[in-house]
Amino acid sequence: MEVAAAYPSLSLLHLRSRKSSTHSSLSRLCPYKGLGCSAYNQAVLRNPYSSAQNGFQCITRKRVGFSWPNFDLKLNRRCYDIKFSRNVVVRSQLAGTGTPDAAYPLSELKLGSKVRGICFYAVTAVVAIFLIVLMLVGHPFVLLLDRYRRKFHHFIAKLWATLTVSPFLKLEIEGLENLPSSDTPAVYVSNHQSFLDIYTLLTLGKSFKFISKTGIFLFPVIGWAMSMMGVIPLKRMDSRSQLECLKRCMELIKKGASVCFFPEGTRSKDGKLGAFKKGAFSVAAKTGVPVVPITLVGTGKIMPSGMEGMLNEGTIKVVIHKPIQGHDAGELCNEARNSIADALGLQS
Repeated sequence: MEVAAAYPSLSLLHLRSRKSSTHSSLSRLCPYKGLGCSAYNQAVLRNPYSSAQNGFQCITRKRVGFSWPNFDLKLNRRCYDIKFSRNVVVRSQLAGTGTPDAAYPLSELKLGSKVRGICFYAVTAVVAIFLIVLMLVGHPFVLLLDRYRRKFHHFIAKLWATLTVSPFLKLEIEGLENLPSSDTPAVYVSNHQSFLDIYTLLTLGKSFKFISKTGIFLFPVIGWAMSMMGVIPLKRMDSRSQLECLKRCMELIKKGASVCFFPEGTRSKDGKLGAFKKGAFSVAAKTGVPVVPITLVGTGKIMPSGMEGMLNEGTIKVVIHKPIQGHDAGELCNEARNSIADALGLQS
């Protein structure tokens, strides 16, 4: 590996090799004794713009070769003494590669993805402003005729999600025949990788209630639409709020509505499937309704968690599994998680 490649962020490299006159100073600079870093065979790399005293780093190489325009210099077992400030970032040539266990290999942020992200949010905002008017007009009738399922509002939400996603992404849905009928209440559970998961699930057109953080309801337009759809608020760190949320879910199911959970509790940071919480499965076990597992593939790569400002190209695949039913929350949890995990494994 060339020195210039190993330390590309250092703007100026000073290479010094001194004889006996600097024996003591070079020995002092290299704290690693017994590594072959003699006073006669030391090369010092310095960042001249560094003023902070952050110490030195000694790196031993058996053989290092690098070419400059006027001469070639070969070093055997040389000791490199590096001094740099905290603001200097030293990157290896391997910094862009992913490990076999990584779900999303690291990649450079592309301008095209950022532009697509801006266009995505522009489209979703414009569509939402127009469709919220239809929700507001129909809301009194929804409260009178369909207070619990609110199918009209969910139809509007499906239009919003479809019109937003279609210009940018391709959706592939597998297992539509496994979806219960609109009049059958159920508990839907899905893996959670991205902000796009909500859009993707809304395109299915099922009138299930999501569970959302209370802070989201404060956003204009989106928060209003969520309130009219009957989205269930939750304070994550409040045990009383969690209990009230589960009670509300059971009440809605008994009235004929469906509920959708993300059992992991939050979005996955690395794409791996996290542990499932049993709240959703307790609701299903106590009410006797089926659990419908759904696997979302690709949303985390297209819009990674923590990078919601960009939108990569790609295809989102939705796998709807066969409903499972039972009265043991633990068994339902394990079976649902295994179904989702298997589908993710096949697609990886």
